[in-house]
Amino acid sequence: MMAAGRLSFSNITALAPMVRVGTLPMRLLALDYGADVVYCEELIDIKMAQCQRVVNEVLETVDFVAPDDRVMFRTCKRETDRVVFQMGTADPDRALAVARLVEKDVAAIDVNMGCPKEYSTKGGMGAALLSDPDKIEAILKKLVTGVSIPVTCKIRILPSLEETISLVQRIEKTGVTAVAVHGRFKEERPRHPVHCDYIQAVAQAVSIPVIANGGSLDLVKTNSDIEEFRKATGTSSVMLARAAMWNASVFTSQGPLPVEKAIQYDNNAFNTKYCLCQMLRDKVESPLGKQVQAAQTNADISEAYGLQEFYQQTLEQLQARRGALQSSSQPDRPIMDGDVTTMAVKFERREYPPQITPKMFLLEWSRKEKLEQPQYETVQRSQDRAFQSTVTVAEKKYRSSLWEKSKKFAEQAAAIVCLRILGIPEGRIGEEDSGLVCKRKREGRMNGTTEEDRSKKRHVADILHSTETSEPTVVTNGDGHKPTTNEKPPESPEQLTL
Repeated sequence: MMAAGRLSFSNITALAPMVRVGTLPMRLLALDYGADVVYCEELIDIKMAQCQRVVNEVLETVDFVAPDDRVMFRTCKRETDRVVFQMGTADPDRALAVARLVEKDVAAIDVNMGCPKEYSTKGGMGAALLSDPDKIEAILKKLVTGVSIPVTCKIRILPSLEETISLVQRIEKTGVTAVAVHGRFKEERPRHPVHCDYIQAVAQAVSIPVIANGGSLDLVKTNSDIEEFRKATGTSSVMLARAAMWNASVFTSQGPLPVEKAIQYDNNAFNTKYCLCQMLRDKVESPLGKQVQAAQTNADISEAYGLQEFYQQTLEQLQARRGALQSSSQPDRPIMDGDVTTMAVKFERREYPPQITPKMFLLEWSRKEKLEQPQYETVQRSQDRAFQSTVTVAEKKYRSSLWEKSKKFAEQAAAIVCLRILGIPEGRIGEEDSGLVCKRKREGRMNGTTEEDRSKKRHVADILHSTETSEPTVVTNGDGHKPTTNEKPPESPEQLTL
């Protein structure tokens, strides 16, 4: 399906963009069953423009992560040359910014001009664009001239055949590679029959490939029906939505196969539940359907299908891969990085008593040795907003080579490196009492009754105050890192992609 290194839209069968369905597992499933091209679900330009591109080495994916840590778009090498990124947009400049963000990780860019749902049209996107051909032209021209990969769009038919043909001919002149036509009017829904005659007229009026869409209800139930739909519309290519959602094996010449054989990929649990319920259709109230509906986790879904062993094996494989990546790139021994001593250390809160932290121990040791208070310098990595801290003690610097999810954790990790290098206890559970922090504080009893107890309480409170609330000195290192005081811990994307 590649022509001179570019994705071709001639004589293809494609998975249509579908909200809540067209995520990575479903796209890979469709490719496995024979789809030539797969579209992601519509993603809104405003949300995508805020994303950071993050390489997920554990899942071996590329993730586009929003500021609230949600993975808005996930892709992988297996689909790079066949996935089309569909966006919802009403702004040429923003559309171009998003297209350039994902350009190296997808095969083509598509603009949604056919979705009639309010969440799309209220922002002037989707089917709302059909009444503003000037904006359509501006968006498409901006994209065609601004990116190196093919640009396409997906529309619905207009009230008259003449209007529809006129619009598509104007779209063709922008330089797009292909246009997908959903053969229903903006106000029509899936229960209405598809207008094959409109699609056929459009295909005859332009020279670029036209992709027919909208035949799942009446015309496409088996793989052999795909060719019949292609002939009925006179188009070069066909795009399937619900027929593929109900059973992705419709793309294979033997399809559709029983649904149970189509379950090969895992995903976010609630997204997976939605897709499976669509596949089950009239069996959704069966014992299996009810078990799927009651599932709250990936493990529950795996149990419903008798895939517990497969699920557990996958978890173990991911954990092993994560451990191998960390051990191979970050050996647990001191390494000099310029004038900084580094070790591969992470702060695990559960390994320390509730009232104790490594920073507290380092501060107390510094006071006991009559040294200046430890100074922390923290940077934030822009690509995934992770943190790394360097602590200076007695004019020597210490840092963990691993990045942490929050500034506080990064400072604790730096303190651990310093303590271990110096051979000083760090306060871990089970560690012999070093006397650096008073026993009463270690045991967490806060209500002293004697003057000595009250004095100890004030002393430890001073330690806590200076350790946990003091503002660190922040620096930049000129390598894409920025100083920050943001404490929100971004979670690494841990959804499974099997």
